[in-house]
Amino acid sequence: MFKSTVLSFRFLVMGLVSALALPSLSDAGPISPDFVELSKKLNPTVVNIRTAKNIKPKQRLRRPQQQNPFGNNFLDDFFNRYFDDMPQQRPRREQSLGTGFIISADGYILTNNHVVNGADEVMVKLSDGRELKGEIKGLDEKVDLALIKISDKDKLPFAELGDSDTLEVGEWVMAIGNPFGLSHTVTVGIVSAKGRVIGSGPYDDYIQTDASINPGNSGGPLFSAQGKVIGINTAIIAGGGGGIGFAIPVSMAREVVSQLRDSGKVTRGYLGVRFQPLTADLAKSFGLESEKGALIASVEKDTPAERAGLKAGDVILEYDGKPINDGGNELPRFVAATPIDKKVKLSVFRDGKKQYVSIIVGKLKDGSSEVSSVSSNESDKIGIAVEELNKEKADRLGIREAKGLVISEVKPGSSAEDSGVLTGSIVIEINGQRPETLAAFNAVTAKLVKGDVARLLLRRPDNSVHYIAIKVE
Repeated sequence: MFKSTVLSFRFLVMGLVSALALPSLSDAGPISPDFVELSKKLNPTVVNIRTAKNIKPKQRLRRPQQQNPFGNNFLDDFFNRYFDDMPQQRPRREQSLGTGFIISADGYILTNNHVVNGADEVMVKLSDGRELKGEIKGLDEKVDLALIKISDKDKLPFAELGDSDTLEVGEWVMAIGNPFGLSHTVTVGIVSAKGRVIGSGPYDDYIQTDASINPGNSGGPLFSAQGKVIGINTAIIAGGGGGIGFAIPVSMAREVVSQLRDSGKVTRGYLGVRFQPLTADLAKSFGLESEKGALIASVEKDTPAERAGLKAGDVILEYDGKPINDGGNELPRFVAATPIDKKVKLSVFRDGKKQYVSIIVGKLKDGSSEVSSVSSNESDKIGIAVEELNKEKADRLGIREAKGLVISEVKPGSSAEDSGVLTGSIVIEINGQRPETLAAFNAVTAKLVKGDVARLLLRRPDNSVHYIAIKVE
């Protein structure tokens, strides 16, 4: 009896301690941010942007006068009256709506380039109903950002820019915008993914969210649960009764905004290489244990890359201390964001070992291409015919080279066809060697056995240079 009483007392004490130590669900706090207070605080920082573009009328058509061999002007008179009686087109104004948000008390506003580009007039409507004229201070088409300036006698409420690099998938986010012309609409959701590439430009790195984003939301802010801007809403993929939204990370936009404010344009870094992402077969052919890195397919002449000694076949593993995990998308952004003339250290895998190369980043010229990527497909079989070039074959294939090796046939259904090998491609390398004769090419292929990978560097008929890895039959 005494023992039973002691045990009961012990369990009672343990239960009381547990009850005191562990909070109940009702004491755990809210499971989501207070969106009511966030909306009240942040709504005044979001603006409606209305643009107008003057469309000039097309010149009225006139029927050209023709000599009538029969001397009868009836048809000429008829057609002249027809064209003269056609109504003259009048100038018209094309209008559109978008969203933006104030980023400084003196009236700087961030939005998308596609919201204001080409506009003859930009009007900004504040949350208090006032409408002010906006001035475009700078545009960046590649990242789809624009900076606008408005003037007001009072200091304006503005949104604080956050840090999108620390954003985690699953975090709460809130979007404010003007969908379908409706002012100040608030939607919430979570971060669905980061680093999304949707093919909109060379520096794709979007935040994906399930917060509702619709036409008219473009240029609006995506807020974190702490009320800071972590993205600029830019694109949607609609369908299936719902939509997926994409926002430009604010960490990418921050440097663009700084340059647009200072000079009205953006200057980007430049190396002068064409590269492609690594694949499992290509990595294996180079002796790499993983697919991380960016494979250089070609180096342009008289560029920072050539002066630094970079070569086709080099695999860039690190850029300025940053590891290259996804070479097809990361490296262009890293290079573009690098200050001009900065000396950068690259970790490069070459000839089976890692080494370091220093390079001075150049300036990307207007209208030229950035560090660009090329794609590669692999297959598990191979089937090509290679011939030595002469002038007759070059003329027949429509290529400029009159010497070297050319792929004259790609076997239907073979791995070469599956991997994208094209007839008329020039063979530059095979497994790191540069064969100038068919005998030299055959000497390399003779050493290959089933399961090996043949790595070809080809110049395609469109003059682009690609590495392709093909498993040998």
